[in-house]
Amino acid sequence: MKTTTEQARERLILALDVPDLETGSSLLNRIEGRVGLIKVGLELFTACGPAAVQMVLDRGFKVFLDLKLHDIPATVAGSVRSANALGASMLTVHTGGGRAMLEAACAEASDDLKILGVTLLTSMGPEDLPPVAISGTPSEVVGARAQLAAETGCGGIVCSPKEIRIVREAAGQNVSIITPGIRPTGADVGDQKRAATPSSAIADGADYLVVGRPIRGATDPAAAADAIVDEIREALDKK
Repeated sequence: MKTTTEQARERLILALDVPDLETGSSLLNRIEGRVGLIKVGLELFTACGPAAVQMVLDRGFKVFLDLKLHDIPATVAGSVRSANALGASMLTVHTGGGRAMLEAACAEASDDLKILGVTLLTSMGPEDLPPVAISGTPSEVVGARAQLAAETGCGGIVCSPKEIRIVREAAGQNVSIITPGIRPTGADVGDQKRAATPSSAIADGADYLVVGRPIRGATDPAAAADAIVDEIREALDKK
């Protein structure tokens, strides 16, 4: 049986938002064995393509491929078919693409690839919605999109820590909740408008936490990751 610390590490996803493979490899060297998954996002994937995914897999990490696919159903379906061959464990699509697009993505995913529906970027607050013709509050938008993602077969939902409970109520117990916008106690929130601490996110019901800058930008990334794992472990012990 896994210890609580091991369970806590499995819940931590490091956002490998770096410009090249050399920088990414150097960071992976420093946090080996301390996180569960590595997020390969748009910055690294645009620069290096599938080689970025392969580099992470070769180091023994699981990959969370964060591309936020948002296109017509046929194009997204083709992209998911291509992603199946990369070996990633998770792939994001944007729920703003609608029901048909989400259904197409889920239909093409292999048994080894979990499709995650992104609800609303954590950099967006209430004031950002009207200019892009989105009505309602962030909580209302996230709740509706989470329900849609669950109905169309998504295995997980990405939301800010502020909407974890809303997503769980809207989507049920059979989906994973992944939360970016995580900042350790006392850390700078940067451009995140709907952020929270690791302990509060776990207490509210998050399954995975995505952390980038607080680890990447730390003088000692390993120690920073360990501190976050400790926060997660303490929250799990209280549940």
